[in-house]
Amino acid sequence: MTVEQAREVLTIEAEGIHAVRDALGPEFVQAVDLIMACPPNRLIITGIGKSGLVGQKMAATFNSTGTPSFFLHPVEAMHGDLGMVSANDVVLAISYSGETAELNRLLASLKDRAVPVIAMTGNPRSFLAEQAKVMLNIAVPKEACPLGLAPTASTTATLALGDALAVALLQRRRFKAEDFRRNHPGGSLGERLKVAVREVMLIGDKVPQIRETAEFDEAISELNRKNLGAVLITAENGELRGIITDGDLRRCLIGGSLLPGATCKIAEVMTKTPVSIAPDLMAADALSLMQEKDITVLAVLDAAGKVLGLLHLHDLLGKGEFRFLI
Repeated sequence: MTVEQAREVLTIEAEGIHAVRDALGPEFVQAVDLIMACPPNRLIITGIGKSGLVGQKMAATFNSTGTPSFFLHPVEAMHGDLGMVSANDVVLAISYSGETAELNRLLASLKDRAVPVIAMTGNPRSFLAEQAKVMLNIAVPKEACPLGLAPTASTTATLALGDALAVALLQRRRFKAEDFRRNHPGGSLGERLKVAVREVMLIGDKVPQIRETAEFDEAISELNRKNLGAVLITAENGELRGIITDGDLRRCLIGGSLLPGATCKIAEVMTKTPVSIAPDLMAADALSLMQEKDITVLAVLDAAGKVLGLLHLHDLLGKGEFRFLI
């Protein structure tokens, strides 16, 4: 294939997207309204062959932009997976011809369950179009395949229309950048460090902590149970009194305080002024503080000095993805 032939393919694909764009009308708004009106707004996408592959990508895009979604294979649906669909869901069915046998069999079952269907098809007179509550036209002038057989321009246009629907729903839901980052905890380091500390800190039972009146053995047990390398020492009212780390235990061993027969008080071992951070500061601030102090955990405190949570280096960066360079 020459460069000119490649450009011709891209031109045909672009023309297909333009055709779908120009054909778009009020039915697009109806589709958005239908999805928003069905709590819990779960969008189920189905299709077979190339349409199914496009549908799987659409489901991933919808999920990451605030619209709960999953892909349902038409054949698997008829063998038990239909149980995942409820009357509160909306189904987005994709078929360029609108006459796919496997998909049409599924439509009858969806109708029995009173599940509303949005059709994406290039054939407004098809069975799929007739069964759907809303039809989105994905007809393109021609395929880029010179044989006119392999779906090319049509699948590109369908994918683009799915993106348009996802973005429209994103805007309707007022989905923000912080919502996107919350759905991508495994994303790039830079993105993860833009969130507030409260979004990545450990809370509740996940926080290793004991009262200042507890026995020292309890501190060791809590360290072992939570396996975070530290345990917070708190007063009865939740105020932070200190912290005991694995390093503190090593120093006690070296100094002989933990030898058989020796007694060791929590107050004697703990660091009484541990480094802490406020919940509304950014994760990047927490990372800078950890690096400055050469530590891997931070107590998260409210304005009164009470424990709200614990922030561990792993919660910022992911296990195995970062090393301090001292």
